[in-house]
Amino acid sequence: MKVLVVGGAGYIGSHMVKMLDKAGHAVTTLDNLSNGYRDAVKYGEFVEGDIADEALLNQLFSDTGFDGVMHFASYIQVGESVEKPSMYYRNNVSNTQTLLDAMVEHGIKNFIFSSTAATFGEPEYTPIDEKHPQKPINPYGHSKLMVEQILADFDHAYGLKSVSLRYFNAAGADPEGELGERHVPETHLIPLVLQAASGRRQNITIFGEDYDTPDGTCIRDYIHINDLCSAHLLGLEHLVAGGDSRAYNMGNGQGYSIKEVIDVAKKVSGNDFDVLTGPRRDGDPARLVADSTLLQAELDWKPEYTELEMIIQHAWEWEKKVDSWQ
Repeated sequence: MKVLVVGGAGYIGSHMVKMLDKAGHAVTTLDNLSNGYRDAVKYGEFVEGDIADEALLNQLFSDTGFDGVMHFASYIQVGESVEKPSMYYRNNVSNTQTLLDAMVEHGIKNFIFSSTAATFGEPEYTPIDEKHPQKPINPYGHSKLMVEQILADFDHAYGLKSVSLRYFNAAGADPEGELGERHVPETHLIPLVLQAASGRRQNITIFGEDYDTPDGTCIRDYIHINDLCSAHLLGLEHLVAGGDSRAYNMGNGQGYSIKEVIDVAKKVSGNDFDVLTGPRRDGDPARLVADSTLLQAELDWKPEYTELEMIIQHAWEWEKKVDSWQ
């Protein structure tokens, strides 16, 4: 297949580009490098540009007969979305529509959307399946849900088929050590904990130890980056084979507490570090875990790296190489 990956220089996108290339597909990355890194695109062709650039999209789609497009070019920070909603709606919604319009104009029918479980808002029950009401509580979640709704309308009107994948926390790193997670600022728990383990941070803070969970700390769903990418690839293969549009929830099915993450990070790294306790943060549910039953049944998705220790081991190998990529 010929595949365009927008946002392919970022954390998830760069791993997706590698997986596509290793599977024998011809991959092109389009990224404006606002949050990605040119040196993270190690496979295929690279085009620096923005999905808001209609002329560039028209040129790309005219020059290459893409079989599908994968979208990882959204802004993803919940707190920032609350402070800067205009930026999030412009990039995550308006610019995505520009991309979809160009696909329709050039007859490209297959679209894989990196969505989020933030479209569900406060969980009414866990694990969260596809029947759970979608009631986002921040602009980030709203922007992703808007795109899911746009995709449903584009399917009905234009025959543009899509698979949307909703997940909470992508985690880990390329098992071969080529790629990993580097956000500025970093907001994800596992890399923050490993920065404390490596000495790049003085400590880590647990926000609330009085939740209704076995150890009192929040339980979250962490999915290995390679398992996440494999689901995206299966989604594209499903569409190219003539499959219908779908939306799936994706996760490890059980979740791990913050204290579990910290304990495993200390074990894997062999290093101790200071752990502080702070007050609860507003809007932090006790449990956020996705139900991946439908994805596994319909696309035959089988996650390979389900153990927390393996996820953190791969992330730790990447953290130890910080001087080569910082």
